[in-house]
Amino acid sequence: MFNNIEEQLHKITMGGGEQSDSSLEVGEDRIELEAIFQAFSDMLFRMDLDGKILGYKAGKASLLYTSPEQFLGKRIQDVLPDDVGKQCSQALDRVIQTGEVAYVKYKIGLPDGDRWFDARMVKAGKQRIVAIIRDITDHVQNQNRIHTQLDRLAALRAIDAVITSSFDLNLTLSVLLRQVIKHLNVDAADVLLFNPDRRSLERVVGFGFQANKPQKNALPIGQGYAGLAALRRETIRVLDLKNRNELDVIQPSHFSGEDFVSYYAVPLIAKGHVKGVLEIFNRIPLVPDDEWSDLLAMMAGQAAIAIDSADLFRDLQRSHNDLIIAYDATIEGWSRALDLHNQKNEGHTRRVVELTERLARRMGISEEDILHIRRGAMLHDIGKMGVPDRILSKDEPLTDDEWAVMRMHPQYAKEMLSPIAYLRPALAIPYSHHERWDGTGYPQGLKGDEIPLAARIFSVADVYDAMTSERPHRSAWENLDALEYIQSHSGTHFDPEVVKVFLKMIRQEG
Repeated sequence: MFNNIEEQLHKITMGGGEQSDSSLEVGEDRIELEAIFQAFSDMLFRMDLDGKILGYKAGKASLLYTSPEQFLGKRIQDVLPDDVGKQCSQALDRVIQTGEVAYVKYKIGLPDGDRWFDARMVKAGKQRIVAIIRDITDHVQNQNRIHTQLDRLAALRAIDAVITSSFDLNLTLSVLLRQVIKHLNVDAADVLLFNPDRRSLERVVGFGFQANKPQKNALPIGQGYAGLAALRRETIRVLDLKNRNELDVIQPSHFSGEDFVSYYAVPLIAKGHVKGVLEIFNRIPLVPDDEWSDLLAMMAGQAAIAIDSADLFRDLQRSHNDLIIAYDATIEGWSRALDLHNQKNEGHTRRVVELTERLARRMGISEEDILHIRRGAMLHDIGKMGVPDRILSKDEPLTDDEWAVMRMHPQYAKEMLSPIAYLRPALAIPYSHHERWDGTGYPQGLKGDEIPLAARIFSVADVYDAMTSERPHRSAWENLDALEYIQSHSGTHFDPEVVKVFLKMIRQEG
């Protein structure tokens, strides 16, 4: 639209010479411009080079804030606010010096609100300048509305990202509340979680309060605005707290000394259950529109989802922990049963488990891996359940055939434990603790680092405990003798590095 008018002005004024003061248009060109001005609501001012307004032309209806006749005879830079006038003066200088079109976008505060205008100035002949002015308030407001909506969508996405990536409820609610305060343009906000055991609401996080640490007193359901919102499952709105009903019950810790004027309490409901309440506060009256209310509802929905997700994760984590405890109790039960079955080795499993754990820590093994080592150590002889009792309980030396059967117990352990996913990470010890550093062990004949580290660690602890414990067919070795034996077999039976750490540990522990 602007470009069409500018082209016409250049065609008439630059091609037809200087215009008269009474009319900008001449001849047939006047008819064409008249049609343009009748088609649009722009204003056109004709000025001299100093900015003095000599005449004007209006379209169907002027959108200016006052009658353009009041501008006649005055400089355009003098009839506008100082900052706008300065912009117009600079635009006039550019037009005069360069002959190019100059643009000015400005805002004027009026009793009914701010209005935005777009002015384009173009040289018309040698002594005249024409300013085309349009009210662009609707356009600016639409742009602002779009930007606001995009910002709000970005805020909702940021909240979604935190909900899906973090199991820390306080972190999630903190991000959410900061977005609530920013995009709803309120002074303060908090979240109260519902405690089903106490039937009360408890504040977990809040921002914007003058008190550094707002009180966290439990608010019974049905008491205070938040309690009523939870009980009724509906939003409580108080747009003017100062003129509230005297019978209203308010939680003092939320309001005392804060000078809040407007208040909202939104119940946070997920899957039909009240999870808590979102409260927002403002120190001047709120004037909510539909978009504001919709955003509040969406953010409250996100808060409810976040709390529900945290509850679900906590329940799953509790169930997982309970299951782990049950599994470990079962493993310990198996371990005790093995010891009872083979009474001549009574207490061996308990002792070797403790010794293996201490040695693993000295070797720098992580606590997570030590859990698997502990379980593997408890079950190191689980495969002997597949060995006949006549062989296990035999006091005399075993025959070659009996040894062949006995050496099957690591394979039996693998077959028993492999189908149990929970115990697969612990399988290294039951399956490989009879392997030797020089490759002469069984069942696979692994050598050196081919042997799992857990099995290498356990092997040293197992032999040491076996040698220093009483057995039916022999007496316990002295500690120094057992240590000397282990050191002498470093590099053949045992991993030298494990032996080195083990000897240092035993000597330090006395």
